[in-house]
Amino acid sequence: MAVLGKVGDGTPRLQTPEDPVCRRGSSPSAPPDLESTESPERLAPEQPAPRLSLALLEQGNDGNRGLRESACLSRMPRFETQKSPMAPSHIRQYQDSDYKHVLDLFISGMEEYIPATFRHLLTLPRTLLLLLGVPLAVVLVSGSWLLAAISILFLLLLVQLLARHPWKEYVAKCLHTDMADITQSYLNARGSFWVAESVGEVVGIVGCLPVKDPPLGRKQMELFHLSVSSQYRGQGIAKSLVRTVLQFARGQGYSDVVLGTSVLQRSAMALYLSMGFRRTDRYFLSIYWRLVDNPTFQLKYSLPSA
Repeated sequence: MAVLGKVGDGTPRLQTPEDPVCRRGSSPSAPPDLESTESPERLAPEQPAPRLSLALLEQGNDGNRGLRESACLSRMPRFETQKSPMAPSHIRQYQDSDYKHVLDLFISGMEEYIPATFRHLLTLPRTLLLLLGVPLAVVLVSGSWLLAAISILFLLLLVQLLARHPWKEYVAKCLHTDMADITQSYLNARGSFWVAESVGEVVGIVGCLPVKDPPLGRKQMELFHLSVSSQYRGQGIAKSLVRTVLQFARGQGYSDVVLGTSVLQRSAMALYLSMGFRRTDRYFLSIYWRLVDNPTFQLKYSLPSA
């Protein structure tokens, strides 16, 4: 749309949308286009801007500043606080439908100690003597360093097998005794067995049975097979399972809860000691454990009278 304007000498002139002033907007204070071919004398003179009060200017500046800050904030990436996956869990009594999940958790929990046992065997003086003496003897007899290296690999494989054997044997023994029928072995034998469940999945187990020959004047309950899935550790599930055993034993009138755990089960040992268990005995389960210097400690928790 054409508008009427004035040139420098005051003569009216018809302005078209192609004129610089029209393209820049209707404000008379808008600067001319730098590419305009008009001479400076023929451009419309700057009109004085209308005077505004200081309060209005400050209000406008504050508003513009707020809009700019809001726009900057809207362009900033938003970071959400990462929450740890603490899925709720609850403890209930064992059911026959849990059997497969309980066995998987029990077996995987025992097999986790194989690497620790392997590292423990490598630190024994007799193992170090074997790893150094046999290759040296091979070199002296055959003069072959290749055979010496092969003998070292063979010895390491042998140590690995020795580390696996006792845990595999213990699992096989349990699968043919108390873990063969959990309901019969625990629930029907004046004991109990519990599972920790999270989102429909069994993530922890523990059982207990009365001690057959307790010390004179004592009535003791023994804790068995405490295990928690590795993905759910650090959430207090193991402590909750142990407290469940303690509460059950106290409710049944027992005076002590006892258990056995080895030196290699360091995390379990630390848990029991932090909950108030005390060492009462030290022994070896077999000749093998004596040879590899892995004693079992008997721990006891004295229950307050009900």
